[in-house]
Amino acid sequence: MGDQNEDRFAAGLRHQIDIVSQWVGEAQRIVVLTGAGISTDSGIPDFRGPNGVWTKNPAAEKASDISYYLNDPEVRRAAWQSRLNNPAWHAEPNHGHLAIAALERDGRLHGLVTQNIDGLHQRAGNDPDRVIEVHGTIWFSRCWDCGDRCDMADTLERVRAGDPDPSCDLCGGILKSDTISFGQALVPEVIDRALRVSSEADLMLAVGSTLSVFPAANCVPRARAAGAKVVIVNGESTAMDRYADEVLLGDIGSILPAILAGGNT
Repeated sequence: MGDQNEDRFAAGLRHQIDIVSQWVGEAQRIVVLTGAGISTDSGIPDFRGPNGVWTKNPAAEKASDISYYLNDPEVRRAAWQSRLNNPAWHAEPNHGHLAIAALERDGRLHGLVTQNIDGLHQRAGNDPDRVIEVHGTIWFSRCWDCGDRCDMADTLERVRAGDPDPSCDLCGGILKSDTISFGQALVPEVIDRALRVSSEADLMLAVGSTLSVFPAANCVPRARAAGAKVVIVNGESTAMDRYADEVLLGDIGSILPAILAGGNT
């Protein structure tokens, strides 16, 4: 893949990759923050991009708003039908995910903060205890009322069997995916951990995120304030570019493995 990357990269981008690759090789406490852009090569669309889920179907955004979800049975029924065919169930980690897993095996991945809910970092080989899922995970369902957590596969079997809006087996409450919806508070312990590891980094890599969703986006300025170098890898400019020492724009699945190859021994 390295030879193919050489052909893809323009001279300016190649120079940036060489610089960042050197930083990766020198760093000892690397923190990676990932967003939806790292998973698009695995067939999981982002939300706001040109081919994003909400761009193509603005009504789908309602299912991600906790108020609509809790108060409108039609929104819940549509959400459960959508979950049946979520591409995450069959997606495979791509070169970007695998490069981050290799960085962990090298022993210098201090933390992996992800805004994604697809579980692909774990499938790529990252230790689940090192992955900080600030927006939760689609692989479980949770009762809004009693908090009971179940495998999503079991809940979806109930939908396939004809229950369009399954309720909690324990208390009868509303079930949703174990993800953080708009209007729903993040789990304090999770976001606190994300910010803590970011403040301990000597190199922050923000990958595939617009860095416009808070408080997760605060990981970047938190790392910068603590003295870390900041590198942003994305398909387009982000809201945090001003904090970066280098901003690499282009194909994440090619750029990320190229810069991390210098740090994997």
